[in-house]
Amino acid sequence: MLLGLAFFIAVGLDPVVLWLYRRGLPRWAAVTIVVLLVLGVVGGFLALAVPLVTEQASKLSQEIPHYLHDLDRKNKAFGKLDAKYHIVKGLQKILQGGGSFDSVVGLGKALLGFITSFVLVTVVAIYLLVDMPRVRRAVYLLAPRSRRPRMVLLTDEILSRVGGYVLGNLLLSLIAACLTTAWALVFGIPYALLQGLLVGLLDLIPIIGSTIGGIIVSLVALTVSLPVAIATAGFYVFYRFLEDYLLTPRIMRRTVAVPGLLTVLATVLGGALLGIVGALVAIPVAAALKLLHDEITLPRLEDS
Repeated sequence: MLLGLAFFIAVGLDPVVLWLYRRGLPRWAAVTIVVLLVLGVVGGFLALAVPLVTEQASKLSQEIPHYLHDLDRKNKAFGKLDAKYHIVKGLQKILQGGGSFDSVVGLGKALLGFITSFVLVTVVAIYLLVDMPRVRRAVYLLAPRSRRPRMVLLTDEILSRVGGYVLGNLLLSLIAACLTTAWALVFGIPYALLQGLLVGLLDLIPIIGSTIGGIIVSLVALTVSLPVAIATAGFYVFYRFLEDYLLTPRIMRRTVAVPGLLTVLATVLGGALLGIVGALVAIPVAAALKLLHDEITLPRLEDS
């Protein structure tokens, strides 16, 4: 699955590399620029997010015990539960780093697994991006010589649709990130740039990404005031309508040529089978299968 994701990313970024290559840059230089831009966005998000999350977690660990003690004194029902199950002491132990050794090891394994997967996908995607012309030729040679011209046309069209989908999805994410940042700046919602980057990254996930991002920003807006939070939620409902019925159909119709119903079904099936990765690659896979059906299966059915 990780190798497939790396191939998907490389195919999606290849049109940008080709655009730079046609402007006179060597392919290695074009690949370097694209990779640095992508890593710069991811690194910028992490540079903004990690200190913020650490700071907020530290404040939260200090405030929760006081809040729980007040709740224990003022709420009889919670007081009875705490006396029976020792909720306050348990949370204090966890917040003070007194968790079990197994939980610490489990967290370390999860973090190490994520870092390993990220490095693997990044390295393989870079190699594929550099050698994409050779990869194309290798795919062409899988077909018999008599059918190779048709294989070349179908392969190029499939890769073009995948690349168009990735670029279209990046464009939608950029729009979501810019609108979120602008909204947060206008209404004084904290961490405007970080929230814009977060919504942009979440918007890469079809159907549910922008909704999750809107919920997070609305919750953060509660720190300003309840009316601002309600207005933020309304803004994301409007944006979701705008994205689903205006932006996405226009962009995807020009890039992958997949009907709306097939888009929804593919995303749901991909997410159910492979999680977030499946939801990300579902639409271009559906576009490839639809193209093969239209160009190969359907003519044979008509001739039979």
